[in-house]
Amino acid sequence: MNQVNSNKFKMKDLPSLIVETYKAWDANNPFRLSAVVAYYAVLSMPGLLVIIINLVGSVWGVDIVQGRLTSEISSALGRDAADAIQAMMIETQNEDKSTLATVLGIATLIFGATGVFYHLQLSLNQIWQVSSESSMTFIRMLWSRARSFAFILAMGFLLLISFLMTTAISVLNDYIRSLLPDLIVYIAFVMDFLVSTGIITVLFAMIFKFLPDAKIRWKTVWIGALITSILFVLGKFLMGLYFGEANPGSTYGAAGTIVLILIWVSYSCLILFFGAEFTWVYAKRYGLGIQPKSLNKNNT
Repeated sequence: MNQVNSNKFKMKDLPSLIVETYKAWDANNPFRLSAVVAYYAVLSMPGLLVIIINLVGSVWGVDIVQGRLTSEISSALGRDAADAIQAMMIETQNEDKSTLATVLGIATLIFGATGVFYHLQLSLNQIWQVSSESSMTFIRMLWSRARSFAFILAMGFLLLISFLMTTAISVLNDYIRSLLPDLIVYIAFVMDFLVSTGIITVLFAMIFKFLPDAKIRWKTVWIGALITSILFVLGKFLMGLYFGEANPGSTYGAAGTIVLILIWVSYSCLILFFGAEFTWVYAKRYGLGIQPKSLNKNNT
């Protein structure tokens, strides 16, 4: 059982935490881990998008959700990549199939969509120095896939909340524009940053808390998730500038969309793994501890 350290976090500790985090992050070969997750993200993307579109679309409207997602993808990866991914979604949703083909198609979508979370779980286990059972039984594999599918549902719920908050902010911006027309641009930017950071923080908190085979305190989870979300939002902005100026996918012709997805997911995973490493370093230094779930079961 971990002993609680009497030391508490102070701002002057932040530089040494960042240095220690970087060393631990670099030692875990994050580029290899992010490349693995990016590979499975490409395979998972059609199923992942279709499930989320239909899930959120049942409340918000499929066409509206698909349009909003396409707009977000366009801002991140460019219009050509967004059009290619949209065509992929439309083809996957083709309803002109037999019943058997539909059932098999749904099963394939679910299995494929959960792959990225499953391998993300393995990467986080390595970073936090915890591991699941040495042998992966069929039941454990099904449980891991079910847990990954729960994250897809959670993403859909957060996306719905994001749509609702974006709509509310749009209405509020119209009201503010009538009162303070000169400040609306700055106010809109700050509100968008806060909402984006808040939603992403909740998502990262859920990933850190429930995805790895580890037991971690909520106090540690929220600190790590907030740091990760701030880095992610800033990184997203920088990547948008890079894709807009350099257009790296143009070099690869027809395969450009796949390359852009790989680059984007790899870069995002590097940030996520850095945040996870910071969470681990923070927990270790202040005695909050991250324990393997299997260890807790053995101690009971």
